[in-house]
Amino acid sequence: MSSPADAEFLPPPLGEGGGRGKRRIKDQPSVEGRVPPSQPSPKGGRSKTHVKAALDAWFAAREWKPFRFQREVWKAIAEGKSGLLHATTGAGKTYAVWLGALQAFSQPRKATARPAAPPLTLLWLTPMRALAADTLRALQQPLEALGAEVHPWSAGARSGDTSSSERSAQNQRLPTVLVTTPESLSLLLARADAHEVLGHVRMTVVDEWHELLGNKRGVQVQLALARLRRWNPGLAVWGMSATLGNLHEAMHALLGHEDGVLVQGQVPKKLVIDSLLPGRAERFPWGGHLGLTMLPQVVDEIAGSSTTLVFTNTRSQSEIWYQALLEAKPEWAGTIALHHGSLDREVREWVERGLKSGELKAVVCTSSLDLGVDFLPVERVLQIGSPKGVARLLQRAGRSGHAPGRPSRITLVPTHSIEMVEGAAARAAIAAGHIEARHSPDQPLDVLVQHLVTVALGGGFVPDDLYREVRGTAAYDNLSRESWQWCLDFVSQGGASLAAYPDYKRAVPDAEGVWRVPDARLARRHRMNIGTIVSDASMTVQYLAGAKIGSVEEGFVARMKPGDCFLFGGRLLELVRIHDMTAWVRRASGKRPAVPRWNGGRMPLSNTLADAVVQQLALADEGRYDSPELQCVRPLLELQQQWSALPTPQTLLAETLTTREGSHLFLYPFAGRHVHLGLASLLAWRVAQHEARTFSIAVNDYGFELLSATPVDWPVLLPQVLRLHGEGEGDSSDAREALLHEVLASLNAGELAQRRFREIARVSGLIFQGYPGEKRSGKQLQASSSLFWEVFRKYDPGNRLLQQAEQELLAQELEIGRLRASLVRMAAQQLVLKPLARPTPFSFPLMVELFREKLSNENVADRIARMVEQLEKAAGGVVTAGGVDRVKGSLAFGQEGAGKSAAPRRGGRNGRERRKPSRPLPPL
Repeated sequence: MSSPADAEFLPPPLGEGGGRGKRRIKDQPSVEGRVPPSQPSPKGGRSKTHVKAALDAWFAAREWKPFRFQREVWKAIAEGKSGLLHATTGAGKTYAVWLGALQAFSQPRKATARPAAPPLTLLWLTPMRALAADTLRALQQPLEALGAEVHPWSAGARSGDTSSSERSAQNQRLPTVLVTTPESLSLLLARADAHEVLGHVRMTVVDEWHELLGNKRGVQVQLALARLRRWNPGLAVWGMSATLGNLHEAMHALLGHEDGVLVQGQVPKKLVIDSLLPGRAERFPWGGHLGLTMLPQVVDEIAGSSTTLVFTNTRSQSEIWYQALLEAKPEWAGTIALHHGSLDREVREWVERGLKSGELKAVVCTSSLDLGVDFLPVERVLQIGSPKGVARLLQRAGRSGHAPGRPSRITLVPTHSIEMVEGAAARAAIAAGHIEARHSPDQPLDVLVQHLVTVALGGGFVPDDLYREVRGTAAYDNLSRESWQWCLDFVSQGGASLAAYPDYKRAVPDAEGVWRVPDARLARRHRMNIGTIVSDASMTVQYLAGAKIGSVEEGFVARMKPGDCFLFGGRLLELVRIHDMTAWVRRASGKRPAVPRWNGGRMPLSNTLADAVVQQLALADEGRYDSPELQCVRPLLELQQQWSALPTPQTLLAETLTTREGSHLFLYPFAGRHVHLGLASLLAWRVAQHEARTFSIAVNDYGFELLSATPVDWPVLLPQVLRLHGEGEGDSSDAREALLHEVLASLNAGELAQRRFREIARVSGLIFQGYPGEKRSGKQLQASSSLFWEVFRKYDPGNRLLQQAEQELLAQELEIGRLRASLVRMAAQQLVLKPLARPTPFSFPLMVELFREKLSNENVADRIARMVEQLEKAAGGVVTAGGVDRVKGSLAFGQEGAGKSAAPRRGGRNGRERRKPSRPLPPL
């Protein structure tokens, strides 16, 4: 059944968000005394009137009326201001900014037979290449309405998908408006004539700013904008987004100052968030236990809609669901499709055209279709599993009804029982206007090092001038002189340990003190490797007949042998051979396939959604089951309450259980799996300071388990290990340093930081990833980064890239800020410690996570089936696991992502030793 519940979308509440150098770069004209280019020309009054009239007529012909927020943006752009536009998906953000630019910067047509288009005037940055093509089509439509009134503008796109012929033409003359990506903009900045080519840009638009803000690509954009502002101090910059919670901070990161205009598009838009609910919720779930049992309901929902997007959180799950839909409805072949980032570009473009034309009934997809590509025929969205965050839910919901006045609808399809609570929580969070905040990375030196070489290629730089320019960005506003000098030393000689190698003399000062790239070969290498997108080495998947299907990670294919079958691109394929980083395949049938897995699949539950889930559990604790989702999962929650308790914002629930395998602790901070891994390791380490012992750890988004083979007095130890260092000084710098020390000591931090260093080495240019067409395996790249890691640790221990690796490990993988906030919150909560006679509905999923690490799928399935039978009998219910075969079929779900979720850990001072596998838990 479907549980409809409407929520009117309202934008979220606002977030809280030296002297000149002695030399000027040669041939760089001064901009002093020039009218800021972003200001409209005073001679263009008549032209502006005609442009406005033509655009008004274009609006009227489509029976559109400008929204108030669109008029606000037009006015701000006309006044030469910069800012951030935050409005509902599909409300008309693109035309708000684009038509404002046309009105402000268009010039009267000159009396010539064929006037040339103006030089590059407007840059439009998008985070995705597919979005660039779609944006270009949208920008071209109003140009036709201007007719003969104004000087004609040309428009084009430049990205990794741009053909060589078009790229060659653009090298001769760029269009007036260029739609491009951050990486392609950096390549333009690396041109020797970058100032000449980009010096006329009067406005830059950053679309989907929320997608870039929180990562290194956003830092890359900040640095590029700072370079453009140096050439044109009057540059207007506008960002657009629909899903940001900290708007003022986001605008400051984009503009580098606080003087921008924040425009919020208060356009009421109906947003329907509902859930597909199973006939009954199983009271003892495990990750992904519903498997494909929701398939018949999904089929019915797709059949009842014109065009549907079916989002999954991982590429592997998209493959499974696409194949399952085809098996359930063979007649849909050709009308449903698969779309994810590993498929070949031609396949993805075919799917996108089918969506736009309405020829496809459904597309199973991943985040590859998250962003603002305009698919008007899409009527609704299905989300398989938890979206893990409110912003992601809103973004995906906005793919349906993508036009002003049209409702958006997203239906959540749970993959296990507790996810139903997330559905109700997400709806409540949106109604309250709660959206996740995103923050700019702080001083990533690998990106800065890359930018220094880029600017050295793009005309050169004087260090003092560039230092001031870089410090004008939010990411580097606190950059010290010491860090700056280290970066200069690194690009000039590779730092202290690489000074003898000429390949690391990438930028050096010339006779006039201007830093340039001295070697044409190094210049080519740098241009080939510009960017901050780092992915694991992949292999092309190609038919023996020659057609390319896409790419899968090298590690997956490396474990296969010829004759093995796998599911990819919605096809069952047989591996024939591997040669030159290509997996050659042919069609197969009748064999049980493997499904490729890609690293990075598991997303942690966001703070905003986790808090909303706990609020829903608090309602259940009070006996309030008002939503359809809570009604459905009520038997599970009531049993949890009967056998133990429900977590609430005021209480921290802990459960203890003793079995033949040892002493179990289950703790439920509801902080997401990354934080739970750090918390579990930290608590295990603290306990081991009292007495050396070994723990096995399992985590999920709701809590974690610690299992010790020897008894642990948790009622005594747990309050002690949950404490904050320095009573009453939780916010002191000493307390933060103490926590960092403990977290690093509790984990295999060296190995984890080395993994982060691989990415940093690629971005900073230490590792050359190869020229186009050159194949370098992941093992080769890993070996290279490992060599640098060891050299730096031995001969250059103060290398700041090593420090950055540790900082990124703490901030991104362990989310140290969120971990610390969780400890502070937990210290303020009332600890509710419940001894158990048997596993509860909340603890059972964590036990299954440990089973998956220790046992084969057959043994895990048998163990789960027996335990569910025993637990249901104890609860006075009926067995619902469906037997071993059904359980085994569900184990492909809920275990996606990088690495294992559970691992034995030793908390002693002498390191962590892997423990021998224990016997399976005995029957209860």
